[in-house]
Amino acid sequence: MEVKAPRVVIAGTNSGCGKTTVTCAVLQALLNRGVHVGAFKCGPDYIDPMFHSRVIGAESSNLDPFFFSENTMRYLLAKNGEGRDISVIEGVMGFYDGLDRNASGSTFEVSQTTESPVALVVGARGASLSAIAVLKGFLELFPENRVGGVIFNQCAPATYETLKAAVQERFGGRVRPLGFLPKMPDCSLESRHLGLITASEVKDLREKLHILAWQAERSVDLDGLMKLAKTAPPVRCEKPAVRRFSEAVRVAAARDEAFCFYYEDSLALLKEMGAEIVPFSPLMGAALPEGIDGLYLGGGYPEVHAEKLAANKSMLASVRRAVEGGLPCVAECGGFMYLTERIGEYPMAGVLPGGSFDTGRLCRFGYVTLAAKEDNMLCKAGESIRAHEFHYWDSDDPGGAFTAEKPNGKRWDCVHATERLYAGYPHFHFYANLSFAERFYETCLKEKHSHDRKHQTGGY
Repeated sequence: MEVKAPRVVIAGTNSGCGKTTVTCAVLQALLNRGVHVGAFKCGPDYIDPMFHSRVIGAESSNLDPFFFSENTMRYLLAKNGEGRDISVIEGVMGFYDGLDRNASGSTFEVSQTTESPVALVVGARGASLSAIAVLKGFLELFPENRVGGVIFNQCAPATYETLKAAVQERFGGRVRPLGFLPKMPDCSLESRHLGLITASEVKDLREKLHILAWQAERSVDLDGLMKLAKTAPPVRCEKPAVRRFSEAVRVAAARDEAFCFYYEDSLALLKEMGAEIVPFSPLMGAALPEGIDGLYLGGGYPEVHAEKLAANKSMLASVRRAVEGGLPCVAECGGFMYLTERIGEYPMAGVLPGGSFDTGRLCRFGYVTLAAKEDNMLCKAGESIRAHEFHYWDSDDPGGAFTAEKPNGKRWDCVHATERLYAGYPHFHFYANLSFAERFYETCLKEKHSHDRKHQTGGY
C-alpha cells in the first residue's frame, strides 16, 4: 500500500531542550488554524501521547523502532496519518540518542525508516552563534540525516535574527530557519507528570497551550513547517495480516486517573479483530461490567490513588472473583500491582502473592525482550515479544514465567502467567507480536463459550 501522509519530525538536541514545548505549541497553533493534524511520539512513552490526545485533542500514536519491524512502523504511520493535512512526530531524548553508537532505536532511526523530514529544536538560552555550531555538529555526525529545518527555543527575538542569517549563510538552503520560541517560564511543559492531571490542572494546561499557540503564530514559521512536511514521500508498506474473528468478545479495560497507560493501537488491533472494548473505573465503579469475556488492567498510577482503590472494596472483590474464576486477564505494571495483596500499606485485590513497595528510583528501566519459559495465555514456551519497563515501585514477587533480557544482555525472571493470565511489570505492544493478541482473543472466546450461562445471569 502507498499512503500520502505529509509529516515532520520535531526532534531535539537533547532531553530538556524544549522539543515537547515546541511540539505542543505547533500542534495547538495548527489546530487553531483548522488544520487536520495527526500526532505521533517516537519511543515507548505513554505520557506524551496522552498529552497530545487528551489535552490538545489530536489523536496520537507511538512509533517505536525497538518494538516494531520497519514495515509495521511505516504501516502505523500510514494508518494513523492518512487523510491528515500534517502529522507531527515528536522525538524522544536527543535526535541521535538510542541503544548504541549507530543510533539504533533513536528518533534519527524513526525519521530514516519512515522517510520523514526533520525540524531540529536547538536550545538558544545563554547562547548566540554557538547554537549554530551545535546545529552544524548534528548535520555532520550522520550526514544522511533528514534535517531540513531548525527551530530555536528560549531565544530572544534579536538573537534569532542573527541566528536566522547565520543559518541561511552557512548551510546554503539545506536547512531552513523555522522561527523560535522566546523564554516562556510560565508555559514550560517539561519535567511533568501528566498522568496526574486533575480537572483544575487541565484548565491551566489549556491556558498555557493557547498562550504557546499564540506565540507560535507570531514567531514560528508554521507555513514553512507545513511546506517541509509536504516534502515527505508517500508512506509505502504492507498491511500486516490481522486475523478477523467471526465472533465478537467484550474486553473490559480499566480507564481512569489510576489506570491510564495504554497503547491505543493495541486496543484498536483488538477492535479490528472483533473485540468490543468496555471501559470501567476501578476507582469509581462498583463492579466489573457485566457480560465480559476478558479484562485489561493497564499501567498508570495506582500507588497515588491506593487509598481510594483500597476503599472500593466491592470492585476489588469483583476483580478478585473474576480473575480467580478464570476470566482472561492482561495486567501490566500498575494493573499488576492492583492484583497483588497490597500497594504500600493499602490492601488490593490479593489475586497474586506479595505486595508493592516504593524503591525511590527507577527499577529495571528500559527495553527488554520477553521470552516465555512455559506455555501461557499469550504464547507458547520459547516465544517472545519486545517490551519495556518504567516503574519506581517494585514487588515482593514479580513472577517468573518469562525471562526478560535487556539489549546489553542483562537478564532476570518476571511475570505471573497462566493459561488465563499475564501479570507483570513489563509493558508490551500487541503490534510487536500479533500472535499475542490472537492468543488473548482466542482465550476470551473460550471464556465466552464456557461461561455463557454465567454471563446471561449477571456476569462477574
